[in-house]
Amino acid sequence: MITTGRGYAMSSANKAILRETPNWYVVTGAPSSGITTLVNALRPHVDKTVPEAARTLIDEARGRGIPATELRRDESEFQKKVLQMKLQIETQTESGRLTIFERGVPDSIPYFIIAGLNSDSIKTYARNRYKTVFYLELLPYEKDYARTETDDVRTKLSRLLYETYTDLGYRVIRIPPLSIPERVRLVLSHLNEI
Repeated sequence: MITTGRGYAMSSANKAILRETPNWYVVTGAPSSGITTLVNALRPHVDKTVPEAARTLIDEARGRGIPATELRRDESEFQKKVLQMKLQIETQTESGRLTIFERGVPDSIPYFIIAGLNSDSIKTYARNRYKTVFYLELLPYEKDYARTETDDVRTKLSRLLYETYTDLGYRVIRIPPLSIPERVRLVLSHLNEI
């Protein structure tokens, strides 16, 4: 394992950039933009979907009686755990299967920025990982047990997520705030073009 100056680790296998882009796609956007709903609706149409790492960690903690506010009390440590889970999941995911990730590794970059962490090693790893990124435009904000972001942070995350993927050279397709069936049709139409 290689530990960066800020305390999170990447194995040398994780740090390497793949020569050929895996058959992986990302659905991203700010909290409460419909990511989980869309990915769940896409599940019957693709080989595999991967749930959001942050929500998985929050759900596991909640099962042990730990609320999200307590788990995220130290946001820096929480974001490091989220990144580690994403990296672990990618090492266990076949590159040839059409897989849709609920957030990709580059999603950690804006969260690291907001938490005051250095994201340089993520940028190195995060290039050429996904074929296309579907960026969901904002929907009305709905708080739930897992969301702790303020509306201001959510707006900043929305902007940073889009900038992060475009700066890394990804093809980013904006998905407007349509109905779920319309969003599914739009994503599938782009998948059929690829």
